[in-house]
Amino acid sequence: MTEAEQLSLGPPGRRRPGAKPAAEITTDLPVARVAVDTGVPHLDRPFDYTVPVAMAEARPGCRVRVRFSGRLVDGIVLARVQDSEHGGALAPLQTLVSTEPVLSAEVAALARAVADRSAGTLYDVLRLALPPRHARVEAEAAKEPEPLPSVPAPGSWTRYPAGPAFLDNLAEGAPRAVWSALPGPTWPAEVALAVQATVAAGRGAVVVVPDARDVERVSAALTAVPHVALRADLGPAERYRRWLAVRRGQVQAVVGTRAAAFAPVADLGLVVLWDDGDDLHAEPRSPYAHARDVLVLRAHLAGAAALIGGLARTAEAQVLLESGWAKALVPTREAVRAAAPRVVGTSESDLARDPQAQAARVPGLAFAAARQALAAGAPVLVQVPRRGYVPSLACIRDRTPARCVACAGPLHTTSGHAVASCRWCGRLAGDWRCPTCEGRQLRASVVGARRTAEELGRAFPGTTVRTSGRDEVLTAVPAGACLVVATPGAEPVAEGGYGAVLLLDAWALLSRADLQVGEEALRRWLAAAALARPASEGGRVVVVADHGLAPVQALVRWDPAGAAVRELADRRELGFPPATRMASVTGSAAAVAELLAAVDIGEALGPVPDADGERAFLRVPRAQGAALAAALKAAAAVRSARKAESVRVEMDPQSLL
Repeated sequence: MTEAEQLSLGPPGRRRPGAKPAAEITTDLPVARVAVDTGVPHLDRPFDYTVPVAMAEARPGCRVRVRFSGRLVDGIVLARVQDSEHGGALAPLQTLVSTEPVLSAEVAALARAVADRSAGTLYDVLRLALPPRHARVEAEAAKEPEPLPSVPAPGSWTRYPAGPAFLDNLAEGAPRAVWSALPGPTWPAEVALAVQATVAAGRGAVVVVPDARDVERVSAALTAVPHVALRADLGPAERYRRWLAVRRGQVQAVVGTRAAAFAPVADLGLVVLWDDGDDLHAEPRSPYAHARDVLVLRAHLAGAAALIGGLARTAEAQVLLESGWAKALVPTREAVRAAAPRVVGTSESDLARDPQAQAARVPGLAFAAARQALAAGAPVLVQVPRRGYVPSLACIRDRTPARCVACAGPLHTTSGHAVASCRWCGRLAGDWRCPTCEGRQLRASVVGARRTAEELGRAFPGTTVRTSGRDEVLTAVPAGACLVVATPGAEPVAEGGYGAVLLLDAWALLSRADLQVGEEALRRWLAAAALARPASEGGRVVVVADHGLAPVQALVRWDPAGAAVRELADRRELGFPPATRMASVTGSAAAVAELLAAVDIGEALGPVPDADGERAFLRVPRAQGAALAAALKAAAAVRSARKAESVRVEMDPQSLL
């Protein structure tokens, strides 16, 4: 069926059997240009429809229903025009779902840019940008806009040489900075000051953070600024209510998780992204855009300021600095020494020298730091990379990994008395036998957070032990002597800071097969270490790892900027992202081969076996990234038109292994 046939109601002047009389068409901009949810890449373009008089209120940004290829589908009006470039008869809009213009011109342009950069379709991005409609909420009366806050004082931004100037420029300029935040609990307040300086000048601000706990911390700091917090756990009605408050201009500041990057803030003046290395910023749905890329594009298109901040610095942020797109916003070394705890390294080999510490699997130096902090009445944080009790078992004789005989999944235990079972299929393995030595006894090859908490409870009798992880994530703990065992990313904030932070089993973070393993380990360690008290107040951090490793040295020196420079240099030498642009192509062997043959740009790597068939990569210099995305999108469109087997295409994938 041709495009004209898809959109036509039939020859002019004739009615199909059973068809209703043609509706009268409005004379005021009678053509609506609509983004249609076609569901196929080869039709990723606007389509023109006539606007009946009864739907004359179908303004740009309104949700509509249209007939496309014989079925009713959703659409968004992008524009109203006088004439159509289409030569045939146009179908009319079928339903005006709502007169609420939910899509602004600025977000529509951003969505198009994100789709093009990610080799995706516009409507896939619009699904991420626009929350589902809630009719009852739309019917609620709009409130008056909140008054603007006052211009803030620099506050703790004075600890950064360029901090006060950055705040001053937010009123009218568009400064762009990669911010290396100082350790301690002050970063939410510093984000709030930047937002307040922007909103006080009558401009809007969008703040994107990894998770709901960070949303709550920043929202609590924004007491002087009218704002809304957008979280996934709000429920459809409340989330849509808050989103509409932004779209209707009642508030000019938004803080939320990755979907908030598309928040329809009017007159955008600032975008803020905290901890851009967190994998929660990566969108798992097509077109798999990262919040960092969305906000960088948005700041560029809107001429807005940008603040990409974190305790660590990613290689992607370093690219923004080296390209000149952003400037470094860093503290002085004196400020770092005043705010950071004392960081020391030790090794698991020290366990042999301290029999008392063996009971808790903690080297002597770490054990002494915890004992000293508890004696002073301060809480102690223990970061363990694995959740559960004993998530991995091995033969006690030759350390052969213990696997399930049914599905080859790893064996684990959930308590000190539980029978080993498979983590994948749940089958009990009480009769397990080592395939190498025929032994029957098992040992822990990896110890989880719950087992660590149990061991520490025995090592420090009478001390309260709390755990924070997947089952229950603590937001904060009160001051006072206690042990907090947490997995990475689940560390609660302690009132007054932790007296000691112990980073155990560092090898587990550093031994993963991943391009970003060193960068990710340093990011997680800095996040935990930043919760400790300054060294002047007795705060200590002990990392149990080989002293010679580059991430360990960066932690000891508290030098995330230097680590990012070295990381980017290594990737540039090897030709890995972000020094290059890379695309991942996943599907059956035949489909991947066909798509690669249709793309005449880039260096092909692979294919390699994958759970979904095969996976291959295409690599180009950064300057050719847009051309690669366009070529992949065109090839996918051809396959879609031919109804060939689909292939998953992902630009700049988070994982290359």
